[in-house]
Amino acid sequence: MLQRRHFMLAPVLIAVLAGCETAKPAVDDDSIRNKAGTGPGTEYDFKTNVGDRVFFSYDGYDLSPEARGTLAKQAAWLKQYAQYRITIEGHCDERGTREYNLALGERRAMSVKSFLVSQGIPAATISTISYGKERPEVPGSDESAWARNRRGVTVLSR
Repeated sequence: MLQRRHFMLAPVLIAVLAGCETAKPAVDDDSIRNKAGTGPGTEYDFKTNVGDRVFFSYDGYDLSPEARGTLAKQAAWLKQYAQYRITIEGHCDERGTREYNLALGERRAMSVKSFLVSQGIPAATISTISYGKERPEVPGSDESAWARNRRGVTVLSR
């Protein structure tokens, strides 16, 4: 008889517990985006909303007005999120010798670094590397591919 009472109480207990709701903590959208790596101050934010690369003319390392605009936005973002260090990668298209392109890629990376330093980004937080023609972004041997491969890329790290 005692067992039957316990057996009969089980559905009642389940019904009572099922009616209880636990309070869910309030989570705002920015918190969710930051955890997912897409909110303000994330690498995704930098790449998507600011732009992580600039492009160069053939055999050149001077910054175009468009490149300066992108780098000005990068500098403003980097000032706001000062926890990041950056590496500037210099890249070239496939034309020219390996040695020549490594030197040109270094000049491109230094051009980007100099501009960011002129905008108030501490030089000690910026490193540069040249990949020359070793890491093309776009395969191909035409002007369209070459134009996309002549670039300076800002890479964030902590």
